[in-house]
Amino acid sequence: MVDLLYAALGLTILLLAGDSLVRGAVNLSLRLGVPALIVSLTIVAFGTSAPELLISVKAVLENAPGIALGNVVGSNTANVLLVLGVPALMTGLSTHECDTRRTYTLMLAASLFFLSLCLVGPLTWVHGLALLAVLTVVLADAFLSARNYRRDNAVLAGPTPDPGAGAAPDAPAEPEIDEIEGADPSLGWPKILVFLALGLLGLPLGADLLVDSSMNIARTLGVSETVIGLTLVALGTSLPELATTVMAALRRQADVAMGNVIGSNMFNLLAIIGLASLVGDIPVPAEMLRFDLWVMLGASVLLVPFIFLKWGLGRAWGAVFLGLYALYILMVLT
Repeated sequence: MVDLLYAALGLTILLLAGDSLVRGAVNLSLRLGVPALIVSLTIVAFGTSAPELLISVKAVLENAPGIALGNVVGSNTANVLLVLGVPALMTGLSTHECDTRRTYTLMLAASLFFLSLCLVGPLTWVHGLALLAVLTVVLADAFLSARNYRRDNAVLAGPTPDPGAGAAPDAPAEPEIDEIEGADPSLGWPKILVFLALGLLGLPLGADLLVDSSMNIARTLGVSETVIGLTLVALGTSLPELATTVMAALRRQADVAMGNVIGSNMFNLLAIIGLASLVGDIPVPAEMLRFDLWVMLGASVLLVPFIFLKWGLGRAWGAVFLGLYALYILMVLT
């Protein structure tokens, strides 16, 4: 019971510290003149994944790599089945106007590349560098696509751009300052420094509490650390994505919901495991090779008709997604 409380406390500290770090880093970067597009593509992405990153690095350093790998694989499965399932069941997601085909294809390619690395043995620093190299290509592609869209749109729009003009697929214009997560133009330097300090101090503290308590819970229940990573840790670290997606669904922003899940999954595979494997080898358990990795891939493939055929992700599909996730958790625990 005490370990569960410590795990909950560690997770709470992680989520609050991650949000604080994002707010501080985003506003510091904007104050220093970093373009909003770069901030949204890199700093926000890294900042919102900081809790998962700290957990994974801490787990590897504490000789509990199963928590690190389980966290990423479990989070990616939860992001599709749970994070999309809940808002779909609540309000439905109309995907016929979403065009995330390009980023979704990149996510599938990243998933297959990650799976292929897992099949050939433990993930080492060599695999980590390969994953980070792919991440660099993905970020460069996103930046160039957005920059080209801005240039082409400026040429077509001329001196009187049409504010109602549609955006090119998968190439968003540079976001307005107030649309970037955590951006607050009125935030002064003292508050920026406080947010940064709280984030930098809170993240390792929360990671310590969550990883240590998770290891104790695994020993108490007689299950592997991988199982705890796939369930307790993965579910907890998926809560920010769930909150973001529910709000997007309530605002009828299906593209935001889909983009949130696709981007998070791609970042989990390439950045978090890429960086974590630089500090220590990550063995891939046999049971994960037989089951969990394929469930993760299958959940991603499940989105094909909604991405390419524009099927609506209605309440019935939301119930199916949640049922599949509950079945998966049951199978993992038993």
